[in-house]
Amino acid sequence: MSRIPVLAARLGDRRPALVNEPDRPQAAVAVILTPDPDSVLLIRRADREGDRWSGQLAFPGGRWNPGDPGLLDTARRETREEVGVDLDPAALIGTLDDLAPRTSMLPPILVRPFVFAHPGRQTLDLSPEVALAWWLPLDTLLTPGVYGPVEFSRYGTLVRTMGYRLDAGILWGMSERILTPLVKLL
Repeated sequence: MSRIPVLAARLGDRRPALVNEPDRPQAAVAVILTPDPDSVLLIRRADREGDRWSGQLAFPGGRWNPGDPGLLDTARRETREEVGVDLDPAALIGTLDDLAPRTSMLPPILVRPFVFAHPGRQTLDLSPEVALAWWLPLDTLLTPGVYGPVEFSRYGTLVRTMGYRLDAGILWGMSERILTPLVKLL
């Protein structure tokens, strides 16, 4: 039995903490869930010079641009551009809290995560910005030992934080801060 309807109901019962700072750069990501088995779409960002999120596990998404009427449109556009997934048939089931980086080494961007329930898996068509994309079963995230303290080197600095140990690497940082509240709702 799918957990997605339960998750949708729980998301509908909460009010996300949204930040209204119009002068701050804004971005949006799409957390896309699909059934059979219940899974979430993750990406590995391509390695790119000067990109502080280069190579990280993440969700499709990116910066708002003036052609986007709102951040929801940004999430839809960026998902289509990065992985070729059309979110028009997907139901928006919730919005998670706005997040900002916790380090001054990253741009002071504000990210809004939108959660979608997609009726099925579309063929993924990766842009040059994405090195890898896959549907991760939600059960993997609930497996003992997958989530916990992690330690690794990033740009010559030892990083100690919380994260998910996945076959494709460690999901940490803002992506972890998006995923963990969602997993807790399961």
